[in-house]
Amino acid sequence: MTDMKLGVVEAHFADIIWKHEPLSSGELVKICEMELEWKKSTTYTVLKKLCERGLFQNQSGVVTSLISKEEFHSLQSEQFVTETFEGSLPAFIAAFTKRKRLTEGEIQAIREMIDSIGED
Repeated sequence: MTDMKLGVVEAHFADIIWKHEPLSSGELVKICEMELEWKKSTTYTVLKKLCERGLFQNQSGVVTSLISKEEFHSLQSEQFVTETFEGSLPAFIAAFTKRKRLTEGEIQAIREMIDSIGED
């Protein structure tokens, strides 16, 4: 999957699938009618688009994800750092902390993550 960006509506749609999967395409249509006020054709159009992007699959009328919500957000974050900071995590952290001061708890959590990576 190359493009990890979803619009607001696509993200809501993806959250519906992750929350209810596995679900039949008919169930998905009903949920989208209630939550998004979509017609059946809109649901199938967006589902097809996200299936083509490798996020979900619709096999024999059963919709499931190909990657988890957590993995999607990890890939999305990685893509953002790559595109915006030339892949440099230190540059991202420097930019992030210019406007938002980290708490001691956040600093400690980051240290623990780094230490656990070094142990592998």
